Amino acid sequence: MHALQFIQDLATVMLVAGLTTVIFQRLHQPVVLGYIIAGVLVGPHTFPVVAIHDEDSIRTLSELGMILLLFALGLEFSIKKLRAVGSTALVAATGEIVLMLWLGYEIGRFFGWRPMDALFLGAMLSISSTTIIMKALEELDLKRERFAQLIFGILIVEDVLAIVLMALLTGIASTGGLDASQAFAAVGRLTLFLVVSLVVGLLLVPRVVDYIAKVSRNDVLLVAVLGLLFGFCLLVSELGYSVALGAFMIGAMVGEADSLVRIERIVMPVRDMFSAIFFVAIGMLIDPRLLVDYALPITVVTVAVVLGKVVTCSFGSFVSGNDGRTSLRVGMGMAQIGEFSFVIASLGLSLKVTSDFLYPVAVAVSSITTLLTPYLIRFSDPLAGLLGRATPRGVGGALRAYTDWMGSLSLSGQGAAVAKMIRRLVWHVIINMVLVVAVFIIMAFLHRRGMFQFDVLDGHPQVRRSLAWSLAALLSLPMIVAAYRKAAALGMVLAELGIPERIGGTYNFRIRGVLARIIPLAVLWMLGLLVAALASTILPPREVAIVLVLIGLVLTWLLWRVLVQVHARLQAALRDTLDKPRSPHDGHA
Repeated sequence: MHALQFIQDLATVMLVAGLTTVIFQRLHQPVVLGYIIAGVLVGPHTFPVVAIHDEDSIRTLSELGMILLLFALGLEFSIKKLRAVGSTALVAATGEIVLMLWLGYEIGRFFGWRPMDALFLGAMLSISSTTIIMKALEELDLKRERFAQLIFGILIVEDVLAIVLMALLTGIASTGGLDASQAFAAVGRLTLFLVVSLVVGLLLVPRVVDYIAKVSRNDVLLVAVLGLLFGFCLLVSELGYSVALGAFMIGAMVGEADSLVRIERIVMPVRDMFSAIFFVAIGMLIDPRLLVDYALPITVVTVAVVLGKVVTCSFGSFVSGNDGRTSLRVGMGMAQIGEFSFVIASLGLSLKVTSDFLYPVAVAVSSITTLLTPYLIRFSDPLAGLLGRATPRGVGGALRAYTDWMGSLSLSGQGAAVAKMIRRLVWHVIINMVLVVAVFIIMAFLHRRGMFQFDVLDGHPQVRRSLAWSLAALLSLPMIVAAYRKAAALGMVLAELGIPERIGGTYNFRIRGVLARIIPLAVLWMLGLLVAALASTILPPREVAIVLVLIGLVLTWLLWRVLVQVHARLQAALRDTLDKPRSPHDGHA
């Protein structure tokens, strides 16, 4: 009987959703709004006669929709695009999120809402909708315009910052507050997890997926990809992060596979079905009477979203060196909220820290701003021309001079090549240090879980700690050698640039040599302090540690070439994954 009731509820949801979305598509409006309206119609607050009976089952399916929606966003996310978006996206996205967080919080407190409601409102208002914006730009045939490319870059950075924001919100909701040290610790742990997961995942996941795609049919590939998705989400959940983070990250990893086009083709119908249920479930939470009661907050928040995002994104784009017209078009294209806001709202409800009215308010604001998005994009060009004509000649000249000056600051020729080489060496050092620290932390975690509880070592905890530490050091040797080599190269470059030949006379070469050696030694010293602090549970006694370090130095000297070759192969494999072009067709049906 329960199964029949569930099928009846699911049929009601899909039939009403299908009818409303057909109507919305005919009216040239986003189908997401149709799903939300369908949820309102079948929800418990509107027509009790057609309301579904088993809301819990529908919400469980909607969780699957949220996971698949973020997985699809991850597939569209590209590490290569993230590297190419530059300072404009970073400045605009960071400024927008900070201002909208503050603005949303102040609006919530102005209306007398609880601090946690106000904080989550600010978080909901800070993230724009990738899906809605890209759909609007595609329908208006503007995706190739420069401002559209800048918008896409800002959206990529926003998605990354949204994951960080959700982790911080989870910490605040769990502890009731988050001071500066806790915030830095949370961001540090999340950064460590992101770097390690992405490096290891980019080495393994695309190759595994491509192999399965090569030898399997579509149904087998679909099952394998969904298995990877839900398995990684389970792992992320076990580590204390949200499944939304896991879904987005595994999507980014799978998105680097050669068979991406085929994967998108077979996953998207499943995504569309479950994400439809996700948006319907959002609509089910809306009580139309609440919308009437909160009409004033909804109006104020909508105006704040439009004006706040237009101002912050336009200002961020202009400060980064873009002209006024392009900057204004960027700002007006970003002026709405969408799917990530719903995910943040769901997070607040699941953690039981937000009030019931907050979700419908966020959905109402999202619906209104979604309707406004295509009109704002269309009106941005005429408005830019109008403002350009209305701006006093002196002010306009100063703004153009600033844009020209920012353009002249970019390095070119040999200076750009040197700066690029320094950045690359610094990143290599940082990533290898993070990987080394991660190996020791993972080994400490396994030690706490009893992995080294051998019968022979009963009553010898120091031996177990020394064994865990030695194994971590052995696995880390390729990364330690790589960090030292890259730091040594960085030291040589900085010594050449920082100490001209006229300084030191005949001792110039020796001075440069000293500086070139200080940097790699400082890196090793810092790495040792990090390992000692973060993996202190497996740190052996001092005498044993000294012996193990000496053994490690001897092994490094004996196996230097092997370690260099191992790391070079891993680095080449990672570079191949990131640099290879995505093929439009993979040759499989």
